[in-house]
Amino acid sequence: MALKTLNPPIPWRPKPSDTVEVRAHLHLPPRRSVRKLTPLTVSTRIYAGRSGFGSTEDGGVATGREVVPKNADLATLGNLCVDVVLGVQNLPPASKVERRAYMEQLAASPPDKKFWEAGGNCNLTIAASRLGLSCLTLGHVGDEIYGNFLLDVLQDEKITYVGMSTNADDIVRVAAYETLTCWVLVDPFQKHGFCSLADFSEEPAFNWMSELTEEVKTAIRQTKILFCNGYAFDEFFPHLIISSLDCAIHAGTAVFFDPGPRVRKLLHGTLEEKKALELFLRQSDVLLFTSDEIESLTGINNPIKAGQELIRRGVQTKWVVVKMGSKGSILINRSTVSCAPSFKVDVVDTVGCGDSFTAAIAFGFLHGMSAVETLALANAVGAATATGCGAGRNVARLNKVLELLGQSKLNEDDAFWNKLIGKESTDEVLLLSKMSINGHSDRLVRVPIEYVLFQLLPEFDNACERSTI
Repeated sequence: MALKTLNPPIPWRPKPSDTVEVRAHLHLPPRRSVRKLTPLTVSTRIYAGRSGFGSTEDGGVATGREVVPKNADLATLGNLCVDVVLGVQNLPPASKVERRAYMEQLAASPPDKKFWEAGGNCNLTIAASRLGLSCLTLGHVGDEIYGNFLLDVLQDEKITYVGMSTNADDIVRVAAYETLTCWVLVDPFQKHGFCSLADFSEEPAFNWMSELTEEVKTAIRQTKILFCNGYAFDEFFPHLIISSLDCAIHAGTAVFFDPGPRVRKLLHGTLEEKKALELFLRQSDVLLFTSDEIESLTGINNPIKAGQELIRRGVQTKWVVVKMGSKGSILINRSTVSCAPSFKVDVVDTVGCGDSFTAAIAFGFLHGMSAVETLALANAVGAATATGCGAGRNVARLNKVLELLGQSKLNEDDAFWNKLIGKESTDEVLLLSKMSINGHSDRLVRVPIEYVLFQLLPEFDNACERSTI
């Protein structure tokens, strides 16, 4: 496989109402005295409670919750790694012993830096930052070549890193704990294989972490959204992950949870893992799944019904979002079901598409966008990433997202959506459509994309003026 040299980061950022240095604003000490932290832009100071967000301008605060100023938009928990993308003739063997030997052979001599890329939750934060959100990453990055590379990428993308070491002694003690690396292997048929040290350990990779630091708690409290996915369980013990959830709940920080492929393992895991999974499913504001994952979790093979079941079970659940691959996506809330077909693009690489999609869901959630508008944006951001090679710094750029939205080439398939809704359902479903006027087909209530774009595009006017290729 011919591998593409990585692109430099995009230089624009939307202009907010004021500019601050996020670490200083969150009262966080610098990680390294030699590393100058890049100022991040943030939107209006927000006070939030679990009933929703209210700005300092309207004095909105949720009763019974801690009043916390929100100075950053999105924080991700763990899953910071460097992807090493290599073309290989054969994907790694299935045997665990052979697979580890295969990976150690690859790691014996680091490949050229042009094959390195920021991976894991970096994909999400980079995509979100390019949409104009101010982002933090909470996790562990080692002080070695991969760690320094990752920190440089995050700094270039205007993303603040907050380390999760317990105290100064731990920082010394864990110096040997290197940055997680994931070997992304691509065979001549464009099939992907993944190898990481986390695949070979019975304990979490960072089992030396026993509690959240005050620095991390401060970051969670002062962020509008905390994102956690199932890969966090590869790095931290469940009680530490639950602590982050508790911290977010008491500070009025919204929680996004995407269990990902790990949902099957968590369902049949330890008592602590099962407890953590149940808490996140009930207490998260937004849940994200693929259609296969939500079926594995609920045992319901219809994603709409499965989403409605999770809404019913949830305590704080506002949205359940289901990614339907090439067909599009679905968003279920307590009052409506909304669907959006995907955009037609020439797919080059699907790595990072789900992370990019989630970044746009976060944008829509924070900006009070409608479900259909949010899905349209998320599908466009995911599709824009699919047209590039790899993830990390190659995820969607805003100019490509706006181009796809403007072209409005939807992969419409009424038969698919009508079958999905089912004849026994009496609920109407909102569906993004190319139709120029509102219309109905069976239970589908069409929302014209022209109307959605009219509502959506002004959100990016300032950014558009600054964007470059």
